[in-house]
Amino acid sequence: MREDYRKWYSNSLGMDVEMLVFGERGYPVILFPTSQGRYFQNKDEGLLDAVSWFVDEGLVKIYCPESFDWLTWYNKGVHPAERARNYNYYDQMLYNELAPWAMHETGVSKVATAGASFGGYHAANFAFKHPDRVGHMFSMSGAFDIKQFMDGFYNDDVFYNNPVDYLPGSDRWELWQMNIILGTAEHDICRADNDHLSNMLWQKNINHWLDVRGIGDHDWPMWRAMFPHYLSTIK
Repeated sequence: MREDYRKWYSNSLGMDVEMLVFGERGYPVILFPTSQGRYFQNKDEGLLDAVSWFVDEGLVKIYCPESFDWLTWYNKGVHPAERARNYNYYDQMLYNELAPWAMHETGVSKVATAGASFGGYHAANFAFKHPDRVGHMFSMSGAFDIKQFMDGFYNDDVFYNNPVDYLPGSDRWELWQMNIILGTAEHDICRADNDHLSNMLWQKNINHWLDVRGIGDHDWPMWRAMFPHYLSTIK
């Protein structure tokens, strides 16, 4: 696979962002790391090798940015309001900088978002919050309620980054056009989170696939099996 390292100064974040990009053309996929993972984590764990055929065939171009979890939800050294505010800056970077860049490079009008574990949260939140930018969302063993990181604090910044809170009231028509896959397994620690989100989507008549695997756990071997399957659904 062609692999490129990129680094740019983000006006939204006020700091540099590092990223790996795989491939030369195809549908743009923003792939997030797991909890506090770096931009190279998905490569190191073999998730890119698992989908190398799609990249080499020019079907997808995969963007692996930093998550900045250590500045946002996992940043116990600051007040919860600052954690949520910092995540808004990250979200603005994705919306105003990375997604348009990926769309421009590939000539595609939307991106796909994907990620495993906490990366599944990033993928789902960006997709459901900004369906004008996202055509496909693939969450693998994701959890979607951010309130667990807030120490009891709650405000609008938390609400609008918490899919299980804002999704029930959303009427964005693009949600009904999105290809949504929630991947989990019988013994996945996030199985209940995926069942809950799936029920929310069905209550809104939003079509999606809740992929519950009988064999697998909350770990990389299952995600390496899921990811190529999910990329094959991109049309």
